[in-house]
Amino acid sequence: MTTIMGILNITPDSFSDGGRYLDLDAAIGHAETLRRAGAHIVDVGGESTRPGAERVDPDLERGRVVPVIEALAARGIVVSVDTMNAGTAAAAVSAGARIVNDVSGGLADPDMFAAVAASDADVVIGHWRGHSTDMYATARYDDVVAEVVAELQERVSAAAAAGIAPSRIILDPGIGFGKRGEQNWAVLHRLDRIVGLGKRVLVGTSRKGFLREAIGDVPGADTPGAGGADIGRRDLATAVTSSLAADAGAWGVRVHDVATTRDALAVRSRWREGS
Repeated sequence: MTTIMGILNITPDSFSDGGRYLDLDAAIGHAETLRRAGAHIVDVGGESTRPGAERVDPDLERGRVVPVIEALAARGIVVSVDTMNAGTAAAAVSAGARIVNDVSGGLADPDMFAAVAASDADVVIGHWRGHSTDMYATARYDDVVAEVVAELQERVSAAAAAGIAPSRIILDPGIGFGKRGEQNWAVLHRLDRIVGLGKRVLVGTSRKGFLREAIGDVPGADTPGAGGADIGRRDLATAVTSSLAADAGAWGVRVHDVATTRDALAVRSRWREGS
């Protein structure tokens, strides 16, 4: 079974849903919607990592996410925290989060791996080369697949040196982070190379710009999203890439639209089973 991680952004500036869930009741309601739709994990983030986003003060980030995490954990929802700050990670785990999802792979905060090691939480190590304010400045590769694999291996070694057991590590190829369109597709095409590292692999393609580049715009689309392509079409494209990621051996997928991805994965499963 492929794990579905539903996205809950407690931010005013996320690229497709910023500002919708800043209110505690709205955040809890959306998390419950994600769970009913089939999410196994709800990923709570208080800092946008969209291209161009500015950093958020850690105290503000904690103020956004900790009350939500406490409320969700009390309802029996499995929670991960999407953060690059060690202090936020520690506070979130204390509030009930069971996974720390660090898109920077411990590079943004040198104390992150020590904070995770001191807890019982799992950690998602993302491939990352720089902050959102200028993330594409580092999108230069001779062999993007080989370099992503090598850089993830370096972060796994750093996590192990900090005392994090191998069984607690999840890898994320960092689709959209420091990678341009064709580079994202190259990494997805050889996702097996990352799966071959022997860790659980989480893939997040949800509503990202490289999908818009692939599917193009539809004149007169009813629900335009960021960049012109409507969100419904991006959610369908996300579901397709999530299903293909599962075929390549991904443990989990991180998505905004849980229901569409759940349906795609269910159809994939029946196809593979032949019954």
